Amino acid sequence: MTTLPVQYAWLADEAGPRMVVEAVRLFGTLEAPGAADNPAILAWAEEVGLGRAYSHDKIPWCGLLMAVVAKRAGKVPPADPLWALNWRNFGVAVAAPMLGDVMVKTRAGGGHVCLYVGEDAAYYHAIGGNQSDQVCIRRFPKSLGWTFRRPIYVHQPANVRRVFLAPTGALSTKEG
Repeated sequence: MTTLPVQYAWLADEAGPRMVVEAVRLFGTLEAPGAADNPAILAWAEEVGLGRAYSHDKIPWCGLLMAVVAKRAGKVPPADPLWALNWRNFGVAVAAPMLGDVMVKTRAGGGHVCLYVGEDAAYYHAIGGNQSDQVCIRRFPKSLGWTFRRPIYVHQPANVRRVFLAPTGALSTKEG
């Protein structure tokens, strides 16, 4: 794991939700350049039973990261989790995201799936895979038509909340 950027270092102290904790553990995992493959990413496919369906880290892997963090967190991924848009069937729908909620958007050629870690006035901050060919935190415009899904909890972690951030990612002292 690569160390979180200083502005997001606060995430290392979050005790839950477990999907966020698991994603943070994988922060910095890189896709291999060229024809090579990162064995860690291919191992995730084996871990979640997708080894035959996923054979090269050039194949979009945002859904694969979500499947491995969901499994490690004790959650059941949706059917065909490599297809990002299938994550619209995960957990329960919510109108606004909170820490650890799954965020899904349509994009040219398919979709993208990631986990909410916060927001500023115009952007959601999300940890995800295959974001610039790595597990990292990116800002995404709120205007992209997101679907939000909350994992099903027996006991929802106390820190599931909206997280207000400065555009840099640092925790904000002001709401919204």
